[in-house]
Amino acid sequence: MDKRQAHYYWTKLRDLRLRYLAAVVVAGMLVTILALRHNNEHMLSLKNAVYAADKQGGDTQKALQNLQIYVVSHMNTSLSSGTNIYPPIQLKYTYDRLVQAESEQLASTNSKLYNDAQQYCEAQNSSDFSGRNRVPCIQQYVKDHGQPLKTIPDSLYKFDFVSPIWSPDLAGWSLFVTAILTALLVGLVGLRWWLKRSSEQ
Repeated sequence: MDKRQAHYYWTKLRDLRLRYLAAVVVAGMLVTILALRHNNEHMLSLKNAVYAADKQGGDTQKALQNLQIYVVSHMNTSLSSGTNIYPPIQLKYTYDRLVQAESEQLASTNSKLYNDAQQYCEAQNSSDFSGRNRVPCIQQYVKDHGQPLKTIPDSLYKFDFVSPIWSPDLAGWSLFVTAILTALLVGLVGLRWWLKRSSEQ
């Protein structure tokens, strides 16, 4: 490109108001930041709804489903941010209630089992008035017919949902448009500088 052509393009680009483009880029950045913040805040409110349902014995399934749908479809909704707990969602109260219910059911079952064992062993050793021989019989009966405490896997009550790197929402599209406009602004500034330098040589 000769000096005359460079000077022509330089004067055309010089008249282009890059400050308007820069203002649009700044506005786009602000929109992106606010949209990303909104995504994160809404995720936190859904996360708190899960914790509230867990603590109060509410519908944790529905609350978890709402949280999962939102997290997997919106960027900047990482559940593990600001916490060292993994997995970040743990239904502690729901799990504790299930373990307590299982323990109470087992205690009730064992109480009935012990009564059945006494009746069975009394019938087997009806001539034994001291009951000395019934103790081994009762122990054996409980051992043969008893059930151990059922273990409830706590992993079934721990959750982690992964948020996407980019999502087609306000945050995602504003980030995309701002990135393109920023690249355009940087390119135009660089081109102006190069044409100005070429026209002065």
